Amino acid sequence: MRSFLEIYDLASGTSRVLLHSDRHIEAPNWDPSGETLLINAEGRLFRVPLANPKLIAVETGIAQRLNNDHGISPDGRQIVISSHHEGKGSQIYLLPATGGDPIKISPEAPSWWHGWSPDGKALAYVAARGEKTVIDVYTLPLGGTETRLTMGEGHCDGPDFSADGALIYYNCDRDGHAQIWVMQADGTQQRKLFADDCVNWFPHPSPDGQHLLYLAYPPGTLGHPANLPVALCLCDPNGQNRRRILEFTGGQGTMNVPNWAPDSRSFAFVRYEP
Repeated sequence: MRSFLEIYDLASGTSRVLLHSDRHIEAPNWDPSGETLLINAEGRLFRVPLANPKLIAVETGIAQRLNNDHGISPDGRQIVISSHHEGKGSQIYLLPATGGDPIKISPEAPSWWHGWSPDGKALAYVAARGEKTVIDVYTLPLGGTETRLTMGEGHCDGPDFSADGALIYYNCDRDGHAQIWVMQADGTQQRKLFADDCVNWFPHPSPDGQHLLYLAYPPGTLGHPANLPVALCLCDPNGQNRRRILEFTGGQGTMNVPNWAPDSRSFAFVRYEP
């Protein structure tokens, strides 16, 4: 499959191709400067300048088996990655934004990063602990101890903080198939945002707090596979005014991690073609 890294503009309702590649690229983040995107491809991390789009490798030291769960700190000084290079399952690491040696911060494996609190003090991620294979949502204050927020009610994934840090949006299949849920940042007041027949994943609130973007799979989809007919959907933060804005071949890799521009006027995504 050929990869197309695109930017969707909310005002015009149109998208443009920033970069296309025969490499399998995934999961764009927008740097807080607004000048570059961060993506992964084939286990490595790359920066893509908007002014001169090309893949520029980011040094990640011994971490050479990255998955698509990575991001940039709100102050732009650090990168968080999820990598399998230790052979124990995915673990979470921090490194300088310019690249460098990774420092492991997740207490156990497997752990997959998904969100950074707006104040830069905490991470949201999903993990399985002990003998259990169920995936739950956790938070970790930098330098602190992880807190489990969901308790095995179903497969929970894709946690991302609201613009003010008070809420965490996530997807969960506790009612049969994945829908978008929201809770307080401490794990209380968990509720389903809306219900429909689609299998909905990876909710991402806009930095200005005005929009919620998510990925909709066809009914009956199991997990979050690649290369299916999917839709990008936009709604209000309370789940109202839902609408499909793009349809294409995608899924895994399209927007697993926060992908909004800092000014909330656009977002990045990846679609795929044979």
